[in-house]
Amino acid sequence: MKRALISVSDKTGIVELSKELVELGYEIISTGGTKKTLDEAGIKTLSISDITSFPEIMDGRVKTLHPNVHGALLCVRDNKNHLKALEDNKIDLIDMVVVNLYPFKETLARKNVTHEELIENIDIGGPSMLRSAAKNYKSVTVIVDPKDYKTVVCELKEDGDTLLETRERLAAKVFRHTSSYDTLIAEYLTNKVEEKFPETITVTYEKVQDLRYGENPHQKAGFYKKSFVGYSIGNARQLHGKELSYNNIQDANAALEILKEFDKPTVVAVKHMNPCGVGSGKNIKEAWNKAYEADKISIFGGIVAVNSCITIEVAEQLSQLFLEIVIAPSYEEKALEILTKKKNIRVLELDTKNDILNKMKITSVMDGALVQEFDEMKVLKNELIYVTEKKPTDDEIEELLFNWNVVKHVKSNAIVIGKENQTIGIGAGQMNRVGAAKIALEQGGEKCKGAILASDAFFPMDDTVELAARYGIKAIIQPGGSIKDSLSIEACNKYGIAMVFTGVRHFKH
Repeated sequence: MKRALISVSDKTGIVELSKELVELGYEIISTGGTKKTLDEAGIKTLSISDITSFPEIMDGRVKTLHPNVHGALLCVRDNKNHLKALEDNKIDLIDMVVVNLYPFKETLARKNVTHEELIENIDIGGPSMLRSAAKNYKSVTVIVDPKDYKTVVCELKEDGDTLLETRERLAAKVFRHTSSYDTLIAEYLTNKVEEKFPETITVTYEKVQDLRYGENPHQKAGFYKKSFVGYSIGNARQLHGKELSYNNIQDANAALEILKEFDKPTVVAVKHMNPCGVGSGKNIKEAWNKAYEADKISIFGGIVAVNSCITIEVAEQLSQLFLEIVIAPSYEEKALEILTKKKNIRVLELDTKNDILNKMKITSVMDGALVQEFDEMKVLKNELIYVTEKKPTDDEIEELLFNWNVVKHVKSNAIVIGKENQTIGIGAGQMNRVGAAKIALEQGGEKCKGAILASDAFFPMDDTVELAARYGIKAIIQPGGSIKDSLSIEACNKYGIAMVFTGVRHFKH
């Protein structure tokens, strides 16, 4: 008689699987809550203590860590010495392991969970059994995911056993699963002791979906996420439209990063991972009008992210444009009806008040990765350094900070021109700062008169100020720190421009 050891925290489909196994002639060994579930379903089981001749001890911490379990799993079936060791020690083979682990990830996601609760949800016996069975996949079938129950049962019925290629695939899945499980535990404990850059780093992500292709049609791609809660595009709920593409996800993420900077009703429009229009206002309608008017051309085919409920009035205006995605915390019922009449638009819902749970950014390079903290540096009014004869007014300071919060998310070299909490010109990703300023100022045109200019990094000379003065810029915000700061300060004094330093730069590569 073949034997299956079953011990699961996720009991989805376990009764049905066990009934099928019994009908196929398997003897079931089980533990704890799983045994109780199977017993109540009328399925005859052996307890793990029947196999080990040793009681479960220490509140169940020790129950399966025994030679009668691991010898039964690790025995190489065509090795005479292994078989003799089983016979000498009266150990019977175990042919299948069905195990999923203590819910560490789910416990970690709970609010107000204690350290002690998390420690108790670190599974020891489960991963050990999985690893033993997976190592010996040539002889043992190992299942960690309820989605695989059907495949296993079908093969047992059709072929009398699982196929070797299936056992190998399931073993690979087991090692991915235990690796991910251990990674979560390692990450939690590493964060607890506040080690930001340990000697090794492992990360684990959960697949959201396969993508049709990557940045270009010849590139294969998939989308994975780290957490199943928190402020991220992976946790947005899609209400309408076809699946997100690789570029959609990149752009949507960029829009959400910018949106997180603002508390007032704000609309962010993004194209190719740079903002093309940002507007804040007293309500979402005013914010939308500002964002749209900022660049009516570039918003075509773009992403719009909003931090307030989408009203009917705003939905009607959005529906007049070709947009790839709209993201908002909520939608008025009629507003949602209006948007979903458009076949190709993707409508997403995400609580914009959620926290960003993962504070480290990982960027891949060939055969490696760069790891850094997310750029969450905020500059407050009282931290500004006033360096020119003319000082900005309170209203101008608010505008300066608005532009500063936008320019930090524009690819370097970056210049943002804005007025009354609305972007009117954006120069992104240029090889020199004057080039970025020219693009932003030319885009703003006549609107630049009396506007604000923000730069993500310092001015190495006074040429950007000279250019800004020709367009009538009234105030500038920049990090400062150049050995030639005095040139820019003198130029501002010459043209009556107020300039403030932040002491912080925001390179974005």
